[in-house]
Amino acid sequence: MGTSQTFTIKYVIHARFEIDGVVEKPDVIGAVFGQTEGLFGSELDLRELQKTGRIGRIEIDLHSKNDHTTGSITVPTSLDRVSTALITASVESINRIGPCSAKVILDKIEDIREARRKIIIDRAKEILHKWNIESMPSVDEVYKEISETIKVGKVEKYGPEDLPSGPTLENSREIIVVEGRADIINLMRCGLTNTVALEGAKVPDTIKRLTKEREATALLDGDRGGDLIQKELLQVTNVKYIGRAPRGKEIEECNCKEIAEAIENRVSVAELHRQQNTQPPQQNTQPPQQNTQPPQQPQTQRKQQPAPERAPSRPQKPQIPEQIKEAVKSLQGTLEALLLNDKLEQIERLPVSQLAEKLQQIEHVNVIIFDGIITQRIVDKAADKNIKKIIASRVSEAVKPVPTVEMSTFQETLR
Repeated sequence: MGTSQTFTIKYVIHARFEIDGVVEKPDVIGAVFGQTEGLFGSELDLRELQKTGRIGRIEIDLHSKNDHTTGSITVPTSLDRVSTALITASVESINRIGPCSAKVILDKIEDIREARRKIIIDRAKEILHKWNIESMPSVDEVYKEISETIKVGKVEKYGPEDLPSGPTLENSREIIVVEGRADIINLMRCGLTNTVALEGAKVPDTIKRLTKEREATALLDGDRGGDLIQKELLQVTNVKYIGRAPRGKEIEECNCKEIAEAIENRVSVAELHRQQNTQPPQQNTQPPQQNTQPPQQPQTQRKQQPAPERAPSRPQKPQIPEQIKEAVKSLQGTLEALLLNDKLEQIERLPVSQLAEKLQQIEHVNVIIFDGIITQRIVDKAADKNIKKIIASRVSEAVKPVPTVEMSTFQETLR
């Protein structure tokens, strides 16, 4: 019988009570059945309704403290809306429990079917979206077909040095600095048009000026040439981030997924400088006294024990705040979204189905976390609202990365 009730329940009445005195659960149960008996005939008598399975098990939870008792009443019902409302009003009319005066207040009537419908509809949307994505050709296949048109028509020239650039460079607050024209073309293939190329080993004055005025990410090849250019950029420009292609690969050879990962895994220049400061000096004007000693130390340090050798540190991803991790854990399997401000304080929690519409209306959001798929629509709205980070259960393969919006998955966040 318990199983059948679970499937036939339509509504759940949630009420709370306050009692001037100390009572026990049997007192509350007795008041619920006794003070509602006969109010509307046998058709709405709680005992009869429970015998026929139209009212489920009534749950009572109570706590007593300082001669005062509070608690909650939960009544599951398979009745229609009118009958459920009458039952609710009857329970609210209880004014004594045991020997004490009492007050019962309705919190809410939960529509079980509506909640299930919402979950089913949201899941259906997710299935349909995934189905559409998987049935379409990949982004790389589409871009390959039109790459020749892009090469001819959209690479522009910028500055007195006529540097190759993307068409949106002039009006972009965030820019991407790459090594050559072929890199510009490949990034445009992946939807990144706020780009400019160095076109040579020497850094042009235009690049120096742009990196002072804009927030710049250098996206460099994963080879020795990229290492040298990175070193020079760190010395003569104000780039804020460095991203690298996979080791041994050039940016012009990368697919869109690899480029997106290079941007996602970029390292701040401040972090690179910290790493360099922790390593021993690379040059020494005098030969070392022994092969095992580090380079010549300043006079004030010569009598100290030499520091143990350390392997060069690798770029580390920023530490993920605990608030973010806890939020991700709380959202798994809920089909809900959280909107956080720049202090990682919750602004709003809402169903995923309402997220895109809410982003058009709300301000001061810094992080979005939701149990769903990151789509191009969500990314574009986030970029328009200056939202810095999106975390979701999965990222659609059709999404074109946007430099101003960092994207990651639940799995990556909790790793």
